[in-house]
Amino acid sequence: MNVPLWLWIATVAGLLALIAVDLVIVDRKPHEVTTAEAGRWVIFYISCAVLFGAGIWLFAGHDPGVEFFTGYITEYSLSVDNLFIFMIIMASFKVPAIHQHRVLLIGILLALVMRSAFIAVGAALIAQFVWVFFLFGAVLVWTAISMVRKKDDEEEYHENALTRQVRKIFPVTDDYHGHKSFVKKDGKRWITPMFVVIVAIGSADLLFAVDSIPAIFGITQEAFLVFTANAFALMGLRQLYFLLGGLVTKLVYLSYGLAVILGFIGAKLFLHALHEYHVVPDWLDINNWVSLGVIVVVLTVTTVASLAKAKRDPESTQHAGLELNAKAPEEREAEQDSEGGSGKAEEEERAGSRDR
Repeated sequence: MNVPLWLWIATVAGLLALIAVDLVIVDRKPHEVTTAEAGRWVIFYISCAVLFGAGIWLFAGHDPGVEFFTGYITEYSLSVDNLFIFMIIMASFKVPAIHQHRVLLIGILLALVMRSAFIAVGAALIAQFVWVFFLFGAVLVWTAISMVRKKDDEEEYHENALTRQVRKIFPVTDDYHGHKSFVKKDGKRWITPMFVVIVAIGSADLLFAVDSIPAIFGITQEAFLVFTANAFALMGLRQLYFLLGGLVTKLVYLSYGLAVILGFIGAKLFLHALHEYHVVPDWLDINNWVSLGVIVVVLTVTTVASLAKAKRDPESTQHAGLELNAKAPEEREAEQDSEGGSGKAEEEERAGSRDR
């Protein structure tokens, strides 16, 4: 693809406009995102991605169009598996429900900026060195093996090195202060748990890029398509978090399906590299239609099998400790006051009936 500079600028400007709309409409007044609201936004972002892909298909040809949709579906499906990690982080930091959207928004924006740097480096390496395909393929195969072998009971969040370093450098308040990341106490600047959890979400999503970036490069080497597929997948991830909620825990076989997809793309990268070195015949170079078909079939089978398993064995989907609807301190106090008031009223009523 020959992507002119003006198209890059227009695309980035359009994505920033979508983010601005999200900030103005959704995050203008902090609130707990309902399932219906999240559903509307998920449909909106998917529609934007489909329209963008249709535009690529129309103006650049069907091959780039198929590459975009294949990359978008792959990145979105990998993001769904990451949602459970986000849930664990939110529960670990006891993030109030009304502020979870802001945490995800800022964390994912940071991740998008850092992923853009990864994409630029990856595209430059691939343009210069064919052996990079072997490296990316090995990363995907190793990730696939790790996903199959990982324990299902790993539900505790352990802070990574970056999050621990933030705690060492800055003093952290005990409680949240609305959606503020910084506050002043006794003339000293403190960071709040809101800032720490944003760092945790952003750095966790950056680690997810270790498998997602090589995976998308296994589908297309066009930097423009790699960037836009990642951007649309990440932008829709926030609302998907609220839409799926506990449903993501029912996708018990998702990791296995994603492992198959990553293993398949890893094998595709190896074959592509061998093809570039003229070691294998042309028919062994897997085309984009085959890739799209394999990914869609694997995800469909995985989802159907997971939901059937969840219906047959509900206990397999139970994950303790995921308090996704944590209340803000002021909300908890109001509820406690309300409960205390109603309790006193009941006691007085019982006392009155005894006197009578």
